[in-house]
Amino acid sequence: MKEPKERTMSVSGSSLQNEYMDAFSSINERPVDDISLEFFYKPHTITLLAVSIASVIYTAFVRDERDIQENIWSGICCVVFFFLIVSVLTFPNGPFTRPHPALWRIVFGMSVLYLLALLFLLFQSYSTVYAIMYWIDPNLRNFHIDMDKEYAVNCSDITFARVWSHVDVFAWGHFLGWAFKAILFRHAGLLWAISIMWEITEIAFAHLLPNFKECWWDSLILDVLICNGLGIWCGLKICKALEMREYKWVSIRDISSTTGKIKRAILQFTPVQWTPVRWLDPTSTYMRFFALSQLVVFWQISELNTFFLKHIFEMPPSHPLVIARLCLVGVIVAPSVRYVKTYLTGMQGADQIN
Repeated sequence: MKEPKERTMSVSGSSLQNEYMDAFSSINERPVDDISLEFFYKPHTITLLAVSIASVIYTAFVRDERDIQENIWSGICCVVFFFLIVSVLTFPNGPFTRPHPALWRIVFGMSVLYLLALLFLLFQSYSTVYAIMYWIDPNLRNFHIDMDKEYAVNCSDITFARVWSHVDVFAWGHFLGWAFKAILFRHAGLLWAISIMWEITEIAFAHLLPNFKECWWDSLILDVLICNGLGIWCGLKICKALEMREYKWVSIRDISSTTGKIKRAILQFTPVQWTPVRWLDPTSTYMRFFALSQLVVFWQISELNTFFLKHIFEMPPSHPLVIARLCLVGVIVAPSVRYVKTYLTGMQGADQIN
């Protein structure tokens, strides 16, 4: 009577073993960058936590207790560092997988920290926020916006030297910014609509922000046609090249030559695949059009917020706080726009799309 049971147990045990081996063989056959952190990076998790704890213990012994400001900075940096470590270990994967999902988990963690910082500042007074800014950078006490400076004067005086003088670092910022927006939106009509709407927004708020006052040739020719237009054109050309490219990925371990390994390592910072997006098509519903209009409006408000912040709190455009915030918002917007595309267009497999 025992023999059938033993035979049954042995058969079930062998089947479980086969399933176990099949699961791990399927994992081994997958590309290295496609394996989730839960399966492949548990030893790295322990190592990461051990190194983090050792770093905190080390800094606790070498810090100077008499330097209060330095201790506060060290504490803030430690909190941010550990929060990002927790983000890597516990936050879900984003819509992007390159160069590694862990990087986009860090971006997710930075967005949460930015939200928490805004919520904290929301309950502070104007003078308290100023005091925090002065504590971060005491040099801001000496900076004040020149409200007497005149903009958009002698607009009828159009010379090559004067037009060329307006091609400064901000013109390059316009060009690079719109190229980045083109890679995110991938739709010429939307991009041109946002570009023209932004010039209208500048005119509407010129009485509050004096630097929004521009000559007609500066607004239409330099901004819309040259800087924004060339940025949109270059960004869409990059999208077209990535869309037409043939994607055949192999693991870096399967490449024998050193040159091939280096090339594969560099290509790790390119998308896994490129999917064209049709925001609007003949089958689109009114709700999609309404949601897309909301996206455009929020995009304009976000950009307008940048100019109001540096005007109200009197910071120069080149200040590290302004640049760091723009870079942070830029990396946060990338996966956010992808989520909006996925929701509005109903694309599947968003976790594998770049």
